[in-house]
Amino acid sequence: MSEKESYELLGFDNVIFPVGDLGEAVRFYEWAGFAVAFRFDDGGIAMLKVGGETPGILLRVEEGFGYRPPVWLSPRVWLEVPDARVAARQLADAGIGPLDEPFDTATGRVVEVADPWGNVLGFTDYSKRPELGRRT
Repeated sequence: MSEKESYELLGFDNVIFPVGDLGEAVRFYEWAGFAVAFRFDDGGIAMLKVGGETPGILLRVEEGFGYRPPVWLSPRVWLEVPDARVAARQLADAGIGPLDEPFDTATGRVVEVADPWGNVLGFTDYSKRPELGRRT
C-alpha cells in the first residue's frame, strides 16, 4: 500500500466471543433476549442477532475455555436499547445479574452483564441525548 492509498472502515462485521460450551452459551444469550441467527454445532459457532443489523455476536467454542469472572480491563461490547433500566430489570428477571448497578454516562444509562466465560455486554440507552440514538 502506498502512502497515498488508504482503506475505509465501513462498519462492524461481527463481534466474536469465546465460550466453553455452545449449548450453554446459546441458552444464556437467549435468556438475555438475543435471537439466534444460525447455529453450526459441528463448527462450534452460533450467530446472535443484534437488532435489525446483519452483523451480530458470534459465539465460538474454544476447547478448554472454562468459566471465569470478567476482568475489569477486558473489552466490552455495548448495545443500544431504549431504556437501560428496563433492560436491567428484564435481565435480572431472567436470572442474569448486573456486574454493578446501572450507571450514567454523558448520553444516558448503562447496565453491564457478563456471561459465564467473562465476556461483558453493556446495554446502553440515549436517554440524555436521544438525537444521537437510533430511531425506534
